[in-house]
Amino acid sequence: DVQLVESGGGSVQAGGSVRLSCTASGLGYGYTAIRYCMAWFRQPPGKEREVVAAIDTDGTTKYSDSVKGRATISRDNADNTLYLQMSSLKPDDSAMYYCAADAWATLATLAVSDFSYWGRGTQVTVS
Repeated sequence: DVQLVESGGGSVQAGGSVRLSCTASGLGYGYTAIRYCMAWFRQPPGKEREVVAAIDTDGTTKYSDSVKGRATISRDNADNTLYLQMSSLKPDDSAMYYCAADAWATLATLAVSDFSYWGRGTQVTVS
């Protein structure tokens, strides 16, 4: 089974930066992360999960308006690792951040239901 493990969250002061990582394993024989559309979602307490950024198999990226210009999503296909670098953090960025992957997802919709595999999340708290 595909497993996604996030890391890098923590408490950050407003205006600071954070770099989240997501390591994928169990992708299947012959598969690497490059064959999966991967994304970062976040879910603040009491709110719905929302997409933050995504990267497709060809390296095309997409960002939510709320983080555009402040976030960079990237992937290291050799290590099957996904990254999210965020800067100029605001208290509104506080949330549980989840890594997601799916071989059939595209950047067209990026709905929660588009992704089959999820990590357990890493908390980012901005104060």
